Amino acid sequence: MEDSIEMVLQEHSGSNTTRHHPVLSACTGALFTGLYGVWSLFVMPGFRKVPLKLKVPYLPSSKDQTLNTMKLLEGRTGRLVDLGSGDGRLVFAASSAGFKCTGFEINSILLVYARSKASWTGVPSSQATFVNKDFWTTDLSSYNNVIAFLAPGVMGLLAEKLLKELPDDARVIACRFPFPDWPLQSSAGSGLDKTFAYDIGSVRSLLRKRPNPVD
Repeated sequence: MEDSIEMVLQEHSGSNTTRHHPVLSACTGALFTGLYGVWSLFVMPGFRKVPLKLKVPYLPSSKDQTLNTMKLLEGRTGRLVDLGSGDGRLVFAASSAGFKCTGFEINSILLVYARSKASWTGVPSSQATFVNKDFWTTDLSSYNNVIAFLAPGVMGLLAEKLLKELPDDARVIACRFPFPDWPLQSSAGSGLDKTFAYDIGSVRSLLRKRPNPVD
């Protein structure tokens, strides 16, 4: 996973130096302030469109994470959706494997980048489409493959939504953060690049067999 500029700023601010040249310090501060501003452009646009508890900052998938995701989709076909597609790397990987993909992204800058890359590389819209929509308020029942690289705090809410909307033959791939209480079908990779696969039919079957909690 690529380091965010915020992490770089923290590393630099934590380093110890014995001398501080005022001009050098000023230039360095201006540089990192500018870099942080650029980073914020990618992270913040679109946040006002979703409730606070559902906000997830942009963090791109690593190469290994993308490969692990595609391993868990081997042998599958149909329509695929990436929930928070960012710069489009997972969508492009899936479209090259034959999936008809849609990437949901509320960050207008990342959306323009992904659409531009699709145009540059000649990926037809029938294979990869990027939409400026909030997936939390969109019916996902027409997709039988779902990719989610979000944050631990929203995985429980996402689980409820997907169980209500997805067909039984759907497969959900969670990147880095697994779904709480869902039976795992398979996984790939390790550490920060680990991905998890869940088959909705199996998840529903297991959850129906579980006894209801006693108040």
